[in-house]
Amino acid sequence: MQKNVSTRSAEFLNQNPIINMDNINNNPLADSLYQDPIWQLAKSDQNENPFSNEILQLFIFVRNINKTAFNTIEGKEACQPKIWNAKEHNPDRNLSGGGVMTVIRADHLEKSAVNFSCVWGPKYPALEGEYANKPFAAAGVSLISHPRNPFAPIMHLNVRCIKVFDKDKTITWIGGGADLTPMIPFEEDTELFHNAMKTVCERNAKIANYEKYKKWAEEYFYIPHRKEERGVGGIFFDFVKTESDSDLSLLLDVGQYSARAYAEILSRRIEMPYDESLVEKHHYWRGRYAEFNLVYDRGTKFGLMTGGNHEAIFCSLPPQVKW
Repeated sequence: MQKNVSTRSAEFLNQNPIINMDNINNNPLADSLYQDPIWQLAKSDQNENPFSNEILQLFIFVRNINKTAFNTIEGKEACQPKIWNAKEHNPDRNLSGGGVMTVIRADHLEKSAVNFSCVWGPKYPALEGEYANKPFAAAGVSLISHPRNPFAPIMHLNVRCIKVFDKDKTITWIGGGADLTPMIPFEEDTELFHNAMKTVCERNAKIANYEKYKKWAEEYFYIPHRKEERGVGGIFFDFVKTESDSDLSLLLDVGQYSARAYAEILSRRIEMPYDESLVEKHHYWRGRYAEFNLVYDRGTKFGLMTGGNHEAIFCSLPPQVKW
């Protein structure tokens, strides 16, 4: 007899304790760097990947811990990986690297995805123009989860590292965040998620500030034409300059604390009963999410401008939506 979602979620939390940057190399969810498709993409080009193995392992861990959480909720191996090569995808842009899409379409998770990309090339498409047309490298993990049950919230996560090579110096910064978007908010879920994000910032107090990042999320995840916020927030940050790879622990913690919080929230909501009238309402409500991602989201714009895989970029859109 298969274990219920709550039991599987509790086992996931017990089997995947919080880790630090200094022991990521010894974690089974991160030690498969040389077998991972992203390694082959990163090292298959004569233009050597500018990211260290440790950074690649960090992103592999973030992807794998969230993929494991998704499989835990479904109670089976539900992820379907798909590899894409930047040079083949956009031959006219002189890009190197590529990515691995991991998409789930299953019983509880109607459409979810954890995508990892690592690309570099000669012309950075800066949205602000400061570093436009300089050599660059971008690596990161993006996650989106659209559960089937209207009581279960959408979760979005993104962690990224950008390098721009300006004459004799390298400018490195990180960005990302995580946010929760329930159609029917539950106070205990919102509190759990925000407490997790607060812990992330407290563990990385050298470069992170919870109140600042929380407010940033409230301002960023706002739909002007609707005059409403998208969801109950979380944290958001961008252009955080880093001095060493140790600062990347902020990205690690966003990834692992989000996975744990979301698994616990889904275990509460994913099997709640609902009727078809709520499904119809759910489809209309999802329209707001699609509107934000298509019109305002910086990640969507940046991905398209850098020659990213459009299929991976638009994974964030809901599987069924109505207006």
